[in-house]
Amino acid sequence: MESNMVGWFEIPVTDMARAKAFYETVFQIDVQIHDLGGTKMGWFPWVEGKPGSPGGLIENKSHYTPSDSAGVLIYFSSPDVSDELSRIEAAGGKIIQPKTQISPDIGYMALFLDTEGNRLALHSRA
Repeated sequence: MESNMVGWFEIPVTDMARAKAFYETVFQIDVQIHDLGGTKMGWFPWVEGKPGSPGGLIENKSHYTPSDSAGVLIYFSSPDVSDELSRIEAAGGKIIQPKTQISPDIGYMALFLDTEGNRLALHSRA
């Protein structure tokens, strides 16, 4: 295999402005909004040739529905899960599993709900 398995991801949202504010606050990034013929997308920062997968937010009520218990579980990489966890609730999200050690060699994880009701995860070595 020449690349990572995940090539792109989309997180369903029902309110793009609210979701944009949440992700920008929690991850301290800039989300770029694009209207693609009635489908709104919020693209996360991405750098060609760097580790990880590009992706973003998507608002299209006909084809995408947020979920707090089903569907794909995306793990965002972090230097320390505690950093993002400290900003989630103030940004309007909810922590559903605090920082938890998976194992000493794998690191830590946490689960949270974003402002749209999607269940997402964080992972860090520390």
